[in-house]
Amino acid sequence: MLKLKAILAFVVTAVFLCAASAIAAPIVIKFSHVVAEDTPKGIMANKFRDLVAERLAGKVVVEVYPNSQLFGDTNEMEALLLGDVHLIAPALAKFQKYTPLLQIYDLPFLFKDMAAVDKFQQGPHGQAMIHSMKDKGIIGLGYLHNGFKVLSASDPIRLPSDAKNKKFRIMTSDVLAAQFEAVGAMPIKKPFSEVFTLLQTKAIDGAENPWSNLYSQKFYEVQSYITESNHGVLDYLVVSSSEFWEGLPADIRTVLEGCLKESIALGNKVSAQKDLEDKQKIIDSKRSQLITLTPEERQAWVEAMKPVWKKFEEAVGKENLAAAIAANN
Repeated sequence: MLKLKAILAFVVTAVFLCAASAIAAPIVIKFSHVVAEDTPKGIMANKFRDLVAERLAGKVVVEVYPNSQLFGDTNEMEALLLGDVHLIAPALAKFQKYTPLLQIYDLPFLFKDMAAVDKFQQGPHGQAMIHSMKDKGIIGLGYLHNGFKVLSASDPIRLPSDAKNKKFRIMTSDVLAAQFEAVGAMPIKKPFSEVFTLLQTKAIDGAENPWSNLYSQKFYEVQSYITESNHGVLDYLVVSSSEFWEGLPADIRTVLEGCLKESIALGNKVSAQKDLEDKQKIIDSKRSQLITLTPEERQAWVEAMKPVWKKFEEAVGKENLAAAIAANN
């Protein structure tokens, strides 16, 4: 009898200790992204990790996995919904499968500058969009800038006709496909992690990227020309799964939201700085020749690509499109 009681006491103690250990164990948040650590997204993710370490020490640990270490841009959304990661920040083009609304950001020549992008994103239409995927299990937590896209190519691209029959890598986006098809080019959907090799081997002729991606991924080393088209914005949306985020204790979630807000603000500030710095580094390298469009040449691109707006007007919403256009004023 005594032996049985001793066994029972041991079992109860073991269960109690295991439960106590589980309660004491910090919440681990895996933040996965596909770019380098010295990009606006990489800097933002690391800042978030550090802020959480300061403000939620012992309660939450953020692990950051850059450069597609865990998942590439073709499967990170699925990984998020499966719970294999907890935070990701895909380009807005990546959400096409979950909502048509965010395709508005891929429309060519829609925003004249980042001030217009900010005005739209922080307004009622932009804010409503980041909450449009909750029925799909995805919760938007904030927009993150990475600047305007320029065109890199193995041959000089100055007019829309110069792009005809050339292969350009794009993200999985019907809008971006239509954008290049409008000038007679061939859009090729490939993962971001494969772009350097595709450019280096000339399997494709060019790509569209902001300056920070061109520099950090060394695309400029295998592209002879860069056309400063500024034809579209490349922004990200920091997201989590609704199940994970809403399952967090309310007090912890509030602190995490504050950390995200602060780190995203830093990322956006860095984006503006790096846009200029990385552009200059590429120019100084003399590996790529910069092509600056005249107002007339740029207008030729606008006229060639603007029909894409009409094609996707219903998908993105007429009111949203009107609000985006108004943000330029």
